[in-house]
Amino acid sequence: MLRCALAALVLALAACATSRGDRPAQGVRDGTSVPMHAPVRIAFMPDVHFHDVYAGFEDGSFPGVANPANGRHATIRTMQAQLTSTRLFNENYFAFLAALDDAVARGVRIIALPGDFSDDGQPVHMRGLVAILDDYAARHGIEFLAAPGNHDPVRPFDRPGGKRDYLGVDPVTGEAGVAQAIYSRGGNDDCSASYAGDWAKVGTSICSEEVRTLGYAGITAMLARHGFMPSPQYRYYETPYSSYAYGDYRYPTALRQADWTRRRHEICREGAGGPDRRDGHTFCTMVADASYLVEPVEGVWLVALDANVYVPTGPGDDDFTGSGNHGYNAMLSHKPHVIEWLRDVVARGERLGKQVIAFSHFPMAEFYDGASDDIERLLGANAMQLQRRPAEDTTRALAATGLKVHVGGHMHFNDMAVRTYGDDATLFNIQAPSLAAHVPAYKLMTLHGAGQLEIETVRLDRVPRFDELFDLYRAEHAHAAPAQWDLSILDAANYGDFTRRYLDELVRLRLLDDDWRCEMRELVRSPLTGADLMVLSQLQTNVTLGQLANAPARGGLAAALFDCLAGAGDERSGEAFAEDLRQAEARARALVRAQGLRLEDFARWQAMDLAVDFVRLARAGDLAFAEVDVERANHYVTLAHALQQSDADLSMDGDRVGDANTLGELFQARFKPLMAILLELAAGAPSDHVRLDLDNNRLIDLSHTPSPLRRLPGDRGATGRP
Repeated sequence: MLRCALAALVLALAACATSRGDRPAQGVRDGTSVPMHAPVRIAFMPDVHFHDVYAGFEDGSFPGVANPANGRHATIRTMQAQLTSTRLFNENYFAFLAALDDAVARGVRIIALPGDFSDDGQPVHMRGLVAILDDYAARHGIEFLAAPGNHDPVRPFDRPGGKRDYLGVDPVTGEAGVAQAIYSRGGNDDCSASYAGDWAKVGTSICSEEVRTLGYAGITAMLARHGFMPSPQYRYYETPYSSYAYGDYRYPTALRQADWTRRRHEICREGAGGPDRRDGHTFCTMVADASYLVEPVEGVWLVALDANVYVPTGPGDDDFTGSGNHGYNAMLSHKPHVIEWLRDVVARGERLGKQVIAFSHFPMAEFYDGASDDIERLLGANAMQLQRRPAEDTTRALAATGLKVHVGGHMHFNDMAVRTYGDDATLFNIQAPSLAAHVPAYKLMTLHGAGQLEIETVRLDRVPRFDELFDLYRAEHAHAAPAQWDLSILDAANYGDFTRRYLDELVRLRLLDDDWRCEMRELVRSPLTGADLMVLSQLQTNVTLGQLANAPARGGLAAALFDCLAGAGDERSGEAFAEDLRQAEARARALVRAQGLRLEDFARWQAMDLAVDFVRLARAGDLAFAEVDVERANHYVTLAHALQQSDADLSMDGDRVGDANTLGELFQARFKPLMAILLELAAGAPSDHVRLDLDNNRLIDLSHTPSPLRRLPGDRGATGRP
């Protein structure tokens, strides 16, 4: 579903020669390209959110807790923190090591980290990340290429940081299992008090500079050897602020011009500064930009885009917004010079015969398979991270640069978006999943030459040591009063199973509250089965929700549902509603029988399963097909088809559903679009294993992943693939 709108970008960037005293770099001959030796393999691992689970606090402030599994002292976050976050904090440590080992075994020698390689750039964890990157670089010859995300850095400059939920020791019993607050100076009320020394215990908090959040200076210095600065082995390297031509490239010159005093730009609250500053722009300040172009192997140009936009809100070093919801929408208005540089890079790369591939932390295109507008209409503009959606005008402007291939992260999603605008303006946005979420995976790109790129999604279902911290979680669960999370998550058979259970808990404990309308989430939290939902799809009744609220049976609905309504009646109507339900059940039974199904089989799954699978499809794309039971998938298709026949509408009192509506109207009006969106998500572009034919702007499916969700009853051949 391609939506078009007009936009255009114009740019010019002059290149000039450097001094002649330096030696030309290997692979550059008189300004012409040396052909790429195909195939070249590149792994993309965004959103690692690295947290060192056995970190050493160098100031001695926090020793961690002894892990019964191995006696080592663990510096981890609580399970409660993990299960209410869109990322894992602890097990992703083991997943990252497993992903690196998997990539090495596949012969990969280039690994891109498209942002959020750290979790808030805390020194204690950054040291652990750098140690791992240095080790794999030394032992396996891996070239790591990092681009910054909104968690690295959190703001352009150092600022107070910390977390309230490290796993700590009960001060009375000495047993592990309680939450421990650890903040840097100024990070919370305790650590804002005056104290002497490098660290202190103030109240119940540990105050340590080991958990402050580093800005650009600290993070890029630690990762200078991993993309942020030129290296002698690179064939070519430049930044948007370099001033040399490709044919005159010399490493010492590149190193001098990559100095961070040059790689800065002015940004204002209202938009770009510098030559683009307009009258009335305020709070204009200079900040770093970490974008760069590197040629790690002959013929391949990788463009690492710093798509962080921190909008100044005042005159101080800490007066900035976060960049999480800005992305490329704000890049066009606040960092247009980087977009102009990208267009120039693409044009030069084409002239020199280079394969240009860009990567950054943020998506360049809509990531819900064209369903974003429908999601917004149903759930609201701020639901399901829609604030992070690039506008279609933004995607069109990015495609106008000539860029064809971009790999993004940030969303922790697996997705493929293809946008074509006019003649030969096609952008493939590859949305790479996170190792710290579900489905845990990374993207493997193989360049076969002549405009042919193969993109494979490598799942990390089996991760050595994934359960190494489980004894500590059991201790945490025993201390909680009462525990909110389900202990059965620790019965996971492998990492893939663990992240599946994590998603179940994340939906239950957070996402329903964050994203779903009150009446919708309380419907799925009610003890309703799939059979009940089929019956509700056929329910015709005059009994209002206000009347039902005071009926003895309430149709098996949780009391919390009625708290979502505007008003509540006091009439009782039990017998009439029971008869309406019996007739609805008869209609539902006949409908499913016509599809060769039995209504009793729909009772094998719960309404909550539908909610989780909806989120699973939105986040994992066709990777979710293997995890949605075939029978349940058929039931979803049948339910969606049944709801298509409904024209129910709701009367509202402000943003609340009025109690004069009926239960049938409520369910049908809300779940008809929900099920349509579910099928729209399932019918998106293939994303598991594909080939990009850049010469013909085609996406070719190599996995042919089957799923009943790709069809409606009576449409046996439809796949939904472009």
